[in-house]
Amino acid sequence: MQNLDGLLFFPVTPFSRSGDVALDILRQHLETGLAAGPGGLFVACGTGEFHSLSLAEYEPIVRTAVEVSGGEVPVFSGVGGAIATAIEMARVAERAGADGLLILPPYLVTPTPAGLVEYARRIAEATTLPLIVYNRDNAIFDRQAAVDVAALPTVMGFKDGQGDVGLLGRIVPAVAHSLAGTGKTFQFFNGLPTAEVSALAYRGLGITLYSSAIWCFAPQISKAFHRAVSAGDQAAVDSLITGFFNPFVDLRNQIRGGAISLVKAAVCLGGLDVGGVRPPLADPTPQQREQLAEIVATGLRLAAATQAQPTSQLPGSSRSRTFI
Repeated sequence: MQNLDGLLFFPVTPFSRSGDVALDILRQHLETGLAAGPGGLFVACGTGEFHSLSLAEYEPIVRTAVEVSGGEVPVFSGVGGAIATAIEMARVAERAGADGLLILPPYLVTPTPAGLVEYARRIAEATTLPLIVYNRDNAIFDRQAAVDVAALPTVMGFKDGQGDVGLLGRIVPAVAHSLAGTGKTFQFFNGLPTAEVSALAYRGLGITLYSSAIWCFAPQISKAFHRAVSAGDQAAVDSLITGFFNPFVDLRNQIRGGAISLVKAAVCLGGLDVGGVRPPLADPTPQQREQLAEIVATGLRLAAATQAQPTSQLPGSSRSRTFI
């Protein structure tokens, strides 16, 4: 499995008015997102409402993503929930042609770090696909668990959605030390909601790879910010953070589950009807949709404007933290 690079696209899962998965709309959504040139496609994951999908819905979603991608970028799919369900989904995803899996937090329970390693081990034993573990919510790896899970032969990455940079500051060198001389490639990436607002903090740890939910509806904004961070363009970074990302996050935080529902609403505002979110999540109100439209319009203007601005250098390399 080659290293992931660039921005990672986590598409939404479209639903029809009757509540069914709309594969035709999903295909259009994927085509638009892939045309913008992401570094990887992660389908049926958090933004894709993995928690609400049945196994019968899951397989055609993964197959559609694989077909639309056509091998242009790696296709990962989410697995999680009960261990038996996660194993079954892993096998389904491999059969459907996925290139890898993202292990999402188990449902409801609060596992021990050692239990999370065993959870990943059981999934790894059921498939030959590369795995990325997700450190978030009720699935928090401590330093030793991170070292142990990184040692599993098919685990290739660690996605952090917790945001504890102090813990990461201990995990990253510990994993690097444990893998030194093994020849194994391992990647860390930032998986916090609206990861752009924490991108600079993660760069201090050498973690420059991140997922962008904004890519779902405005890849121009995602790419403009990524380009600015990679080039060290401080003025452009500040402009996009203050003018777009901060207002977007403020609005997102008004809605429980807004990291999903607000993104879906923004895709709809862009002209593709991907429907609303499934219960128990809730869609934005009409007033919140109006605010969202204004925020996105501002973001698009700022993204266009940053292209012509001179750069002001940021510290740090644009290379992703990879251990071999």
